[in-house]
Amino acid sequence: MRFLWCTINVRDMEDSLEFYHEKLGLEIDRQFHTESGMEIVFLGNGETKVELICSKSSDIKEIGRDISLGFEVDSLEDMIKSIEEKGLKIHSGPFQPNPHIRFFYVLDPNGLKIQFVQNL
Repeated sequence: MRFLWCTINVRDMEDSLEFYHEKLGLEIDRQFHTESGMEIVFLGNGETKVELICSKSSDIKEIGRDISLGFEVDSLEDMIKSIEEKGLKIHSGPFQPNPHIRFFYVLDPNGLKIQFVQNL
């Protein structure tokens, strides 16, 4: 069994694509519209994708406060610099709960926590 994607129902596809594609650098893998009017975009170039779904007819509820998506980075300092240069704010961190890992969080346009992790 493989983990294929994580689906996020988004309020605004343009805002979400600006965040995930333009600011975080995730590549657009597939993008299409359904007959029912939904727009669906898969992002990422690894095995696991981020799937964004935007439907003008759905009422998006608050995303769970205790849910996050984690991305491994080579350098936490470089990622912090990149995030700040692109006008994003750090939500919390950086944290180092043990000598082998450091991480921080930002929020996506829908309030979902995005974690950037450096394994040491």
